[in-house]
Amino acid sequence: MESLKILVLDDEMTFRNEIKEFLENDSFSVLTAKSPSEAFKIMEHEAIGILILDIRLPEMDGLHVLQIVKQKHPDVEVIIITGHGDMDTVIQAMRLGAMEFFPKPFRLIDMRAAIQRTKRYLLLNSQFHEISHSYNMLAKEVLSNNDAQMLGSSRAMNNVINLMNKVAQTDNTSVLITGESGTGKELVAKGIHFLSNRSNGCFYAVNCSAIPESLFESEFFGHKKGTFTGANADKAGWFEIAHGGTLFLDEVVEMQPPMQAKLLRVLEERKVRRIGSSTDIPVDVRIVAATNQNIAQLIDEGKFRSDLYYRLNSFEINLPPLRERREDIPILVDHFVKHLSQKLGKKIKGYDPTIIGLMNSYSFPGNIRELRNMLERAIILCDNDRIEAHNLDRLMHLAPSAAPPMQPETFDLGAIERSVIIKALERTGHKKTEAAALLNITRQSLDRRLEKYGIDG
Repeated sequence: MESLKILVLDDEMTFRNEIKEFLENDSFSVLTAKSPSEAFKIMEHEAIGILILDIRLPEMDGLHVLQIVKQKHPDVEVIIITGHGDMDTVIQAMRLGAMEFFPKPFRLIDMRAAIQRTKRYLLLNSQFHEISHSYNMLAKEVLSNNDAQMLGSSRAMNNVINLMNKVAQTDNTSVLITGESGTGKELVAKGIHFLSNRSNGCFYAVNCSAIPESLFESEFFGHKKGTFTGANADKAGWFEIAHGGTLFLDEVVEMQPPMQAKLLRVLEERKVRRIGSSTDIPVDVRIVAATNQNIAQLIDEGKFRSDLYYRLNSFEINLPPLRERREDIPILVDHFVKHLSQKLGKKIKGYDPTIIGLMNSYSFPGNIRELRNMLERAIILCDNDRIEAHNLDRLMHLAPSAAPPMQPETFDLGAIERSVIIKALERTGHKKTEAAALLNITRQSLDRRLEKYGIDG
């Protein structure tokens, strides 16, 4: 805004020169024109910020000029001046987009004040456009990432994407996303937001497990200045920030019972009250919540309110773990190898096909997040243009096929099998279903072996 240029369009030379000299003393860059045609030529080549425009002009009247300027140069703000103004002219000028209106004669200091007001408006408008551009770029990036992270041709993923598209068409339906850690719950929440009519609003993500109970009301509902020590200014809560958009409550079951009750009240009443205020603030927010825990069990144990669960669970989307959609692994590997190679500046052209076989024998307790991290490490370790199986050292270490070979003189099939089962249980935190998947056997088969070898699962 330091290079703000002002154009004065008036057919009176004395006035043009007087206002030019006055404004140049304030360090503004000022250009002048005596006719509309001259002004239009200037505006084609100069980045004019403010046009000071007389109503009575040769060639056409100032209102017609204002209309043309707003059509061709909508970012230019216009200050109207006239010695023959009436209320109808003022109203018409304002409707056409004029910022200020001055009847002649006027004081130059009043014009200076008007220009300062207009300058501040232009600055705020410029900042808004920059923020809006950054937000739109972020939205595009999020959508792109969603498409990438949710690649897959499996029936399970097609079902998830179909549910996302359908619930996105509603405006206020609360959504509960369930699934193991690393399956992409926040990405699904972002996808619902950007596919919906709320996409121009804010998407605000909150990790509920990270909020102390003492800060719950302040963070969610806001507070007034001076309400408590440290409240040095008014603060909007997360519901206000996400007004018109989507509020994502990750790990919602981590909320303590008193916090759950307060959240339920807001969801029912659709209004909040800042701490220290006596005024309710209406909020229009879609709630998308997520958890990786068994919420039904938590309700039975009295750790989560059933009424809040039903309020949040108007529409549920369950994300399948990666081990239940193994057919998507090659697609995901292809994507991550390409994407991460570019990110890390490595020229990786492909990978050893046996890698897919190793991955198919692994349970991926960390799901897609673990797959991505595993490939990122492999790319970093890779010394040529092709990822080899040994670059996946963590996978090789965990896979049953990586068990060290036994010497013939000590070969004992039962001892080896028992040892491998124990290692599989240790690797999966004694989760029998995951251990069975790791060993590439059924859960029933694992139970029989546990009994056979006297292993405490």
